This record gives sequence, C-alpha cells and structure tokens, in this order.
Amino acid sequence: MANRNGILGLTIVIALISVYYLSFTFVSRNIKNKALTFATDAKGEVDMSKKQRYIDSLWREDVYLGHTLQEVTERELNLGLDLQGGMHVVLEVSPADILKGMAGGNARSAAFQSALKKAGEDKAASNSTFINRFVSAYKEAAPNTSLASIFATSANRGKISSNSSDGDVIKMLNTEINGSIDRAFQITQARIDKFGVTNPNIQRLPGQNRILVELPGVDNPERVRRLLSGAARLEFAEVYLTNEVAPALDGLGKYLAKQDEIKKATAKPAATAAATDTTKKTGLGGLAAQLEQKSDSTVSDSSALAAQSAALTSLFVPMPQGLGVYLKDTARANEILKRPEVRSLFPADLVFMWDRKGTEGANNQLILPLYFIKKANGEPAMEGDVIVDATHDYDERGRPEVTMRMNGEGARKWRSLTARSINRPVAIIIDNLVYTAPTVQGEIPNGNSSITGNFTVEETKDMSNVLKAGKLPAPTHIVEEAVVGSSLGAEAIRDGILSSVVGLVIVLVFMVAYYNKAGWIADIALLINLFFLLGVMASLGAVLTLSGIAGIVLSIGMAVDANVLIYEGIKAELADGKPFGQAVQDGFKHSLTAIIDSNVTTLLTGIILYTFGTGLVLGFATTLVIGLITSLFTAIFITRLLLENQIKNGKTFNFYTNLTKNWFKDNNFDFVSQRRRFYIISTIIIAIGVGSFIFKGFGLGIDFKGGRSYVVRFENSVDADDLRTIMDTELGSTTEVKTFGGLDQVKITTPYLIEDTRPDADQKAEAKILSGISQIKGNPAKIVSSNKVGPTMAYDTLLSAVYAILLALAANFIYILIRFKRVAFSYGAVVSLAHDVVIILAIFSLFNGWLPWSLDIDQAFIGAILTMIGYSMNDTVVIYDRIRDYLNDERSRGQSMSTVINNALNSTLSRTAVTGISVILVLVVLMIFGGAVIRGFTFCMLLGVIVGTYSSLFVAAPIVVDLLQREKSKEPALTVTDTTSPVAGKKIKA
Repeated sequence: MANRNGILGLTIVIALISVYYLSFTFVSRNIKNKALTFATDAKGEVDMSKKQRYIDSLWREDVYLGHTLQEVTERELNLGLDLQGGMHVVLEVSPADILKGMAGGNARSAAFQSALKKAGEDKAASNSTFINRFVSAYKEAAPNTSLASIFATSANRGKISSNSSDGDVIKMLNTEINGSIDRAFQITQARIDKFGVTNPNIQRLPGQNRILVELPGVDNPERVRRLLSGAARLEFAEVYLTNEVAPALDGLGKYLAKQDEIKKATAKPAATAAATDTTKKTGLGGLAAQLEQKSDSTVSDSSALAAQSAALTSLFVPMPQGLGVYLKDTARANEILKRPEVRSLFPADLVFMWDRKGTEGANNQLILPLYFIKKANGEPAMEGDVIVDATHDYDERGRPEVTMRMNGEGARKWRSLTARSINRPVAIIIDNLVYTAPTVQGEIPNGNSSITGNFTVEETKDMSNVLKAGKLPAPTHIVEEAVVGSSLGAEAIRDGILSSVVGLVIVLVFMVAYYNKAGWIADIALLINLFFLLGVMASLGAVLTLSGIAGIVLSIGMAVDANVLIYEGIKAELADGKPFGQAVQDGFKHSLTAIIDSNVTTLLTGIILYTFGTGLVLGFATTLVIGLITSLFTAIFITRLLLENQIKNGKTFNFYTNLTKNWFKDNNFDFVSQRRRFYIISTIIIAIGVGSFIFKGFGLGIDFKGGRSYVVRFENSVDADDLRTIMDTELGSTTEVKTFGGLDQVKITTPYLIEDTRPDADQKAEAKILSGISQIKGNPAKIVSSNKVGPTMAYDTLLSAVYAILLALAANFIYILIRFKRVAFSYGAVVSLAHDVVIILAIFSLFNGWLPWSLDIDQAFIGAILTMIGYSMNDTVVIYDRIRDYLNDERSRGQSMSTVINNALNSTLSRTAVTGISVILVLVVLMIFGGAVIRGFTFCMLLGVIVGTYSSLFVAAPIVVDLLQREKSKEPALTVTDTTSPVAGKKIKA
C-alpha cells in the first residue's frame, strides 16, 4: 500500500480522538456511581435528593482535564430515554390560534371560521403549509374579499395596510407564524432549563410547527405536561431595591445565624444539670434549652453582627439588584425563603424570583441572581397582552437594543408604571423568571419604549421574541408523548449489552471458523471498527438508544460483508496461482468497486432513515450510518495493514479451514433457467398477501393511526383476553391488549381521549387504565411506559414513511443507473426491492395476531423496511458488479446471456452465503436477547435479509437477463465492410 504511513497515522489520530471523547463517558459514569453509593443507605435504598446534592456539589468543579462535571456530562456518550427512562414529547404550535389572534374581531366571520376549519381538516394537502391551505379555503368561501380586509387591524399596523396585496399579507402571515414558533421554542427552552433536567434535548423540527423535547430521567410526567402545555405568561413588575428591604435582610441574617447556632448546639453533648433543669421547667428538648442558655449569655453586638453577616453571605452573594445564590445552593435557598418565619420578615407584596440565566462568580461558579419583585395581591403591574409589536434594533450609539410598542390600554398602564419607577428597575418576567430588569430613565407617555444595556445582538433578538410572546396567544399542544420508566430502561440496558456481546462473539467465532487465521485479522478489524464507531458517536454528541445498539450489532454483521468480499477476492486470486502478496494486492483492488457500490446504496438508505425518522428509527439510523463509514475504513485500510504486516514478516496462510475448504467450490446452479418458476412462486405469495391486505388488513401501530399505548407489568402471568374484556368495558371502546415481552407484561392500545387537548386528558386516560388493571384481583400491576400520538401527528408520520420508501427506491434506481449505465439493472433492482416490500407486508398481514410479538405497521417497521431495502440493494449490487465483470470479460465471448449470468451468480454465492449467515446470526441474537421493544423491528429485518437474499438471486438477476435479451433482440444487425477480403466492399453480418 503506497500511502501506508499516512493511513497508519490517520488510524492513530482517530484512535486518540476516540479515546479522548470516550474517556468523558467513563469519568462521568464513575462520578455518578460514586454519587449512587453515597446516596445508598444500609438497607440498599437510594435517596435521590442526596444523590443529586452530590452531583450538584461537583457540577461546576474541575473534575477531569480542566473540565467541570457539567462539561464532562455534556461530552459523554449519552443514553437515550429507552435506556435510562424519561419522557419524549412533541409539541405543536397551533397556527389556527395564531391566525385568530392576528385577525382580532374579524376572526368571528363565517368565511374565516369555515376556512380555518377546512385548512385544519385538509390532510390530503398536508404537504402544503397551513397558510396556503387557509388562503385557498378562504378564497373559496369569500372569492371577492381581500386578505387585508381581515388582517389589516391595529395590531398589525406598520406591517400591512388595508391596501396591501394578498401576496404581502401571506408573506406577513408566514413571518408571524415562524416568529411565533420561534418564541414558543425559546419559551419551552426556558421552561426546561427551569425544570432542571440533565442534558435535555430540545429542537425545532425542520419544516414543521413542532418542537421535540426529550427529558432523560424525568419521573413525573404530569408535571412535565403542565410545564410544557399552555401559553407563556409575560409580566411587567416593579422591583424592590436592596436598601428598601435592608431590615428584612438583617432579619434574615439573624435567622441564619441562629440556625447555625442550632446546628452547632446539636453537635455538642447536652448533658449539663442546667440544661436538664431548663428542660423540666419549659418542657422543651435539650436543643431548645441550649439555645435558651445561649440567649442569656452576654455576646458583644459586633460579634453578633459579624455572625449574622457571615451566616447571610455563607448562602447569599451580594449583587447590584439584591442577592444572588450559587447554582448548587438554589434548592437550599428556595427551601429557606419559603419558611413562614423568613417570609414574615419581608413585605407582604414581595415575591422572590430568579433570573433566567446566571453569571460567572468566583472559581467559575455560576451565580443565579435573586430579585425582590413587587406584586400587589399577587398581581403584576401589567401583563404582556398589551404589547402590539417588538423588534431588535440599534440605538444611536450603535448598541443592540429592543424596541416595543403597546396598545392604548398598555400605554396608559406603562406611563403610570414608568412614572413611579424613574431611576428604578422594572422587571420583565416570563413564566416567573426575570428575563431582564432595565432601569427606567424617565416617564414614557406613548407606550413606545426602548430597552438598552450590555446586550449582544442574539440577546436582543431573543428578548424581542419573548416580548412578542405576549401579543399572540399560541399555546402548545402535546401531539406525541412517550414515557419510559427507569426500571424498563435498566432492563433495556441489560438486554442491549447482552445482545451486543453475544452477537459480537458469534460473528467473531464464525469468521475464525470460516476463514481460519484470516478470520482473526478480520476480527481485529471488527473490534477496531466498534471502538471507532463509539468514539465517533461520542465526538458528535450522538445519543445511544436501544435501537442504536441494534444498529451497532447489525453494522458489525454487515461490516463482515466488506471483509468477505476482500477475502473471497483473495481466494480467487490464489486459485489462479498468484503469489500470496500479489493475490492480496489484487484481491483488494478487484473487490474495491463492489465494496464501495454496495455500501453507498446502504448509506443512501441510512441517510433517508436519518432524515425522515424519529425516535427508534432515528437512533438506529445514526449508528447504522456511522457504522457503515467506520466499517468501510477498517475493512479497506486496517485489514490491509494487518495483512501486509503478515506479508512483511514472510508469513502466509489459508483463507479457509479444513471444514470450509470446499464450501461453494465449483458451484454450478442453474439460476436463470428456473426463473419463471420463481416468478410464479413470488406471484403466488404476493397474491395471497394482497388478499390478506383486502380481507384482514394490517395491525397499525399508534404511530400511524394515533392513540395511546401503555406497557403494563403484573406480578404474575395475566390472560390478555380477560384483560381486553375488562378494558373494553372500562374505556367504552375496542381496546387492543397484547402480550409484550413475557406472560406477565402486556401492551394496551386505545384511542381513548386521543383528540382531547385539555391538560387533564392524559391524567384521566391513565386513571382509567389503572382502574381497569386493578380489577385483576390478586395480581398487582404498574404502568412501566406509555406512549401517545395525536391524529395529525399520526397522519404526518404515515405520509413521511411513504415518502421515505419512495425516495429510497428512487435514490437506488438513480445510483444503479449511474454506476451500471444500463436501465435493465435499475429496473431489476427496483422491481426486486418492491417485491421484497410487498412480501414482508404480506407476512405481517397474514401472521398478525399469531406470533407472540408485535407485527404492527409503525415507524419501527418502516425503519426495518428501509434497512431491508439497504441490505437487499447491497446484496444485489454485489451480484450486479460480478455480472458486469463477466459480461465485459473476454472469456465470456460467445457464451449465451444465461450462461454468463449463471456463472456470475455462482461466483458470488460464497459471499452471499457467508454475509447472509453472519447477519442472520446477529439478528437471531437480537430476537432472543434484544428485548420486547425491538423484537418486531428485528423480526422484520430478519425476514428482509432472507427475502432480500432470495430476490437478489431469483428476481433481480433474472429480470436483468430478460431485459438485456429483449434489448439485444431489438438491436439492428450490425454490418461491417471487410476491406481485406478478396471481394472488396462485401458486407458481412457481425
């Protein structure tokens, strides 16, 4: 290998990067294990608050290579919700609510209401934007009415007028819709930050009015639902200055000093006669007696003052606006400030509120400012619904600023508020967090204000968005939700690790058993591939899920394919009598195109999975794509480095064992002549499947039909039919109850209250489920996970799945056409893939309800179908590559098309079998050990490998034969002029 040193250097660099990023995971896990040990008592029970305090104490401390625990945690290989428990939520911002707010009183018109309803119901056009659907529907309902007549209100002054064209109005509406979604995203982000979840994942889904929120470790779903649903509350309030609450702060200092004395007293033995006498007289315990004695003693005023000051500053940090608290101490501060004896020290209308973000203090510790907010009777001076508009701009000195404009009522209230707050701060509050508290320079009479300060451009953009949040009510609705219990997550980790280890060991053993010493070299490359894969995932901040573990295991199985192609190529070169070193060199050279082509097609499918998938599918796609890239690198370069090192040391070896020496040698199966028989077999299976589609249909998962599902675990075995009868009566509708992962666990699926968007709907549904399962006497049960998908989300998911499959077929068709330059190859590949998809659908329809695992058509099924398309295409491309080589080989001249293609198929049979066996072994392991959550997913992929291998040999290749023969029969006879013939110019048919 000419660039051997370069490849070796690159390998070392990747290895060092992988070690560096994976080290954060080990450090983080080690600290969390120590926290768990610290919080576990002698009985083995864990105090979660104690564990959190341990972690909080190190959160801003340097723990590894100059990084704080927070930074280490952010860089670790994070676990998905299915591995550690938590909650997944998709929020939707209703554009209909936004349009109503923008239309004001005009929203009551019949035409407006009709158009709004039709735009929401027109699912067939859901690929169009809501605005376009609304405009189209409104033009039908009121054909001679301009859009400006609805939306040219005082709230939209300055953006459009009554003379604005429909195009200008549509542009304004789209801008406001996008702005509202951005504001909802920022509000959601602020709420999640307030919630205090470690490593939350919050992202706006591209091209949609939806926001994805993942909260690992959350065990209170109802609190999350309350937190995330509903419109944000924007408020303006006066702020108490520090000197105005100085007496209260002195009192707080005295109180804290007294608490310190109590702690000290508690630590001392209370065994004096005086203490005993006092206890007898007062009836108080020893601690109170000691405090009473202390109060009688003479202590200097200066000492007491110093003790009060020390006690106050031990928890609170003096700041310009009042006080601050180190982030790790906020929980303790909250608890103290809520105490009645502390609350009574401050004015009755004072409310404690935290700043939305902290500032750096000493030793890089984060300090969270605490404000003293004035709220008469608990109400702010004014609320945000008076704001008409807010924008970010620059002041006359070029500094970023925010300008806001209020309506008439707001202007009056703002004038009064600013008049009494000159040279004082006014807090701008959202969801009980102080966003900013600018100082008022003078009375503002007209409601137009500017806010300046030490802001960045990004901060002013965010602030203007927050201020506009008060203008349009845009409540968020939960359209998809999944809750995974921590116990189920622990089981998933166990199942995932077990399936990974067993699957890896089986593949490693199989390679050695088949290829002898060369198998050991392939195994080393596979292990390096696994290490690189995890290192790359950690460096990219990817999340490891249970389906991701399945993707890792499968990518290991598929990584075998590249090694198999190389080894089979080397074996062929050795069979031709070439020296070992030359055979290795030529084997790599001749197998390179097949490796690249086969992996690119699978990579295309993986990218489509990543683009369209969410949840289980996204986690699988992430590891599959990364795994394909790392496996290509290790197979092509690492394996070659290891083999060349053997050659350099003068070593040679066989690529077979005594058992496998003659496997697939001198194969002479006649695939082509039997093609019509296999066409008939496939047609019969497809016909049966179509009949099942029509008369039986499919079991649709809630991903595609909407609904709620609950995984319920009983202490003992439970009869699914009995529970189904109970749940049908309890919920008043047909309920699906299936055994899930064991006889003591079931999955309950129901449409109950799925269209109810009220905040308590989820709680009511869960209460019904609990009521139903409690009727199974003597067999206690609990809900270990739940999932909810709204109807609109289900329809969009189904549409996205269809697009993903069609796009995968189109992408592979185009790639095959580019690489093989014959339409016959593309047609054969796509027909073969369509054949595979229909047969898998037929099996899922026919056997639904017969097998002890879910055969529902859901997102996981679509992910498996797309993976199967990638694998089948991988297999087909390798066969096509060999067919192309044989068609271009001089030795094939004069042979019939059938003979050439038969020879090509037989020559790839060893590769097809070895790769197929290794992948099937891995999938069988996943089926057995991978857990109930991915069993249906794995079953679909297992079927896909079997059906895909069959179709590559008996459908794709035969179709190429038929199409190439048809093309050849249509070609005109070529004529050439033989100038060397005695009869010059005589035409001879070629």
